[in-house]
Amino acid sequence: MTPDELADRLENAASQLGSAVARRVVHTAELGRGMIRANATGRPGPNVITGKYRSSWEVTARSIPYGAQCTIGTNAPQGRRLEFGFFDMTDSIGRHFYQPPFPHVGPAVPRMETLLRDQMRAAVEEVLS
Repeated sequence: MTPDELADRLENAASQLGSAVARRVVHTAELGRGMIRANATGRPGPNVITGKYRSSWEVTARSIPYGAQCTIGTNAPQGRRLEFGFFDMTDSIGRHFYQPPFPHVGPAVPRMETLLRDQMRAAVEEVLS
């Protein structure tokens, strides 16, 4: 391969990299949401009563130069209490609680990090092939 051919190949890859990274970041976030929902489906995570909390988890994606940014979260008021517990505290209406944590987000993070790393490698391979 000549230097000019290499330059053309790298220029072509650079123009495709942003969309490849964005697709893979969004895909990883959706899989992460699935992992969190799976962890929130009974012990050691929280028990499922209605499924409303589990379905409250959402992915918000935003385009940025050369990729995407995703946020996985819930607006459910019990989210932090379920993840971190609520020990020896009184809530806003005077009830006293000793609620243990039922982690469901924390256990999913290392798996999401590994998946995202693999997806970024695959994006680079995709645009260079």
